[in-house]
Amino acid sequence: MALLVMIMAIVLTLLMGESSLVLGDIGTATSYHPPYLPTKCNGNRQDQFPPGNLFVAVGEGLWDNGAACGRRYRLRCLSGSNKPCKDGTIDVKVVDFCPKSPCPSTILLSSDAFVAISRSDAKINIEYVQI
Repeated sequence: MALLVMIMAIVLTLLMGESSLVLGDIGTATSYHPPYLPTKCNGNRQDQFPPGNLFVAVGEGLWDNGAACGRRYRLRCLSGSNKPCKDGTIDVKVVDFCPKSPCPSTILLSSDAFVAISRSDAKINIEYVQI
């Protein structure tokens, strides 16, 4: 019984310590750079980009035959090389399908979106949830 209590105490300590509760899906993110037009969602329309240029292109897993266009995700950086993560979350809009095959990450963030959550330009691990 004492052993069980000790194990539960250790588990609770670990859960309350450095680990954080994850509520969304887990994936990877990289940055992609201009030119952003044309996109698979709205071609050459400038008005498809949200204020602050917080937009993304998504890979096959999220693309859903184009149904992803216009979807919004809230995401945050979880980890990466050399502690790249900034605090907080950002809300992004899907405007494109990943232009590379194979796609280098789950989500490609615009330069402005990537800088908003990461101090590095290397691939990061993210949590994301559709909003």
